[in-house]
Amino acid sequence: MDPTHLFELVIGMFVAIIALHYAAHRFGLPPSVALLAGGALLAFLPGLPTITVDPGLVLVIFLPPLLMDGAWFIALRPLRRHLVGIASLAIGAVFFTCAVLAVVTHLLFPSLPWAACAALGAIVSPPDAISARAILQRVKLPRRLQILLEGESLLNDASGLVLFRFAVAAGVTGAFSTVDAAGSFLLLAAGGAFVGIVVGTVWVLFVRQLRDEYLMIAATTLLAWTSYLLGEQIHVSGVIATVTTGLIASWHQHTVLSASTRMRGTSFWTVIIFLMEAAVFILIGLSLRGVVERGGGFSVVTATMGLPILVILIALTLARFGWAFGSDLVIKLCNVLGLDRHTPLGVRGVTVISWAGVRGVVTLALALSVPEGFPGRDFILVTSFAVIVGTVLIQGTTLGRVITWARLSEPASEKARLTMSQAEAAMAQAQFATVKDLAYDGEGKLIHPQLLERYQRRAVAIVDYAARTEQYSPMLQAHFDVVLEAVATGRRELIRLHRAGDIDDETLRELERDLDLEELSAISAKS
Repeated sequence: MDPTHLFELVIGMFVAIIALHYAAHRFGLPPSVALLAGGALLAFLPGLPTITVDPGLVLVIFLPPLLMDGAWFIALRPLRRHLVGIASLAIGAVFFTCAVLAVVTHLLFPSLPWAACAALGAIVSPPDAISARAILQRVKLPRRLQILLEGESLLNDASGLVLFRFAVAAGVTGAFSTVDAAGSFLLLAAGGAFVGIVVGTVWVLFVRQLRDEYLMIAATTLLAWTSYLLGEQIHVSGVIATVTTGLIASWHQHTVLSASTRMRGTSFWTVIIFLMEAAVFILIGLSLRGVVERGGGFSVVTATMGLPILVILIALTLARFGWAFGSDLVIKLCNVLGLDRHTPLGVRGVTVISWAGVRGVVTLALALSVPEGFPGRDFILVTSFAVIVGTVLIQGTTLGRVITWARLSEPASEKARLTMSQAEAAMAQAQFATVKDLAYDGEGKLIHPQLLERYQRRAVAIVDYAARTEQYSPMLQAHFDVVLEAVATGRRELIRLHRAGDIDDETLRELERDLDLEELSAISAKS
């Protein structure tokens, strides 16, 4: 394909992303569903060439930054607290699901080698980080469930990748060792964690020396690919390396990045992640044409593979339910025996966890990377794509209803010790103490009376608000509604002055930035 034509297609894809996102919001659909359906429709447009996706390139381009984004914003303390539960989903559930699907596939196709059955299981077993993010951003979950699903999506790709590589190697060579597979997984995970620690530490030390905001943002943006590629280059888990780097960078970014750098960098990064997440679903949809053509057309695929694919999709869902409910049962039995370190999720919580296993780009990339001539390659490819479409369209669109049905509440053990209002009160008290010390000169003369009065008044008001939040909340909402109206009026006047030629562009930008910060502060306080 001509490079110019390829660039035009990329621009067209981003235009389609904006249109499909708008349509999704307009009609109340999950954006992932609209993007997937839109990509599938675009794939069959007359005159549009068949889109072939390089699986290795897709993983390298999209997976590292999206993993980094998840690690950057995940809560680290709850992550550590629920590490056992996360490992159960990210490792145990993936291995269990792979085994179940291998058995089911072999029962459906006895002539298919066990290695090929295991390869299919490894491909579709790990729920996708990108799909999970796209869904979790639209729903409200208790913190424990949110952490379990986010943590699983960050780590389970490593399990699936290891299983897939061993299954493909066994299919090619005819040899497989469970002990070697387990040892290799531990080595890859440990090596990836070590690489992530090194890269994250170097980033912290390096960024401290930079003085330019844009250099800091650029260095942070490249961090994901640096960690992932370095891990893959020395043959350890790039996924674990990226996640570890992201956790370290997230922990230290509050002290090594300035406020301005963080605001600008977050805005830039948010747009990049938005486009990448959307492009993934578009690419999955665009791949439909090639998958169907390989299978012989819709009629052939439906007639020859429809029933086995449906059985595999059901087995995939039941395997996740089985593992989740079995794990919760083990926790309950441990509690009965006096081992009450962990609290069971309960039937409703486990149901939500089980129904949240949506597949996506990793499944597609692994399926496309199955070697030519591998036993059952076409069936593996078609089944993998059907699993992606099925889980996105069915589970992705109904997860919100399942969560509503579950009526989950936040356990007291998961709640932070301080509310936001109480944290603001503590912060205001500390600020007032500092201003009080600095408001007097060396001779004890008050030199900043207005500043002292301002911080004292603010500290008293916030402490009072924290004690009576429910009483003051309606008045606070009304207060910031007035602030936002005042900001809007000031913005209109500022633009009028600029359009009339009374102020220059530099003055416009400076005062507009002040209004923007005031508006963002008011919106944050109001919410």
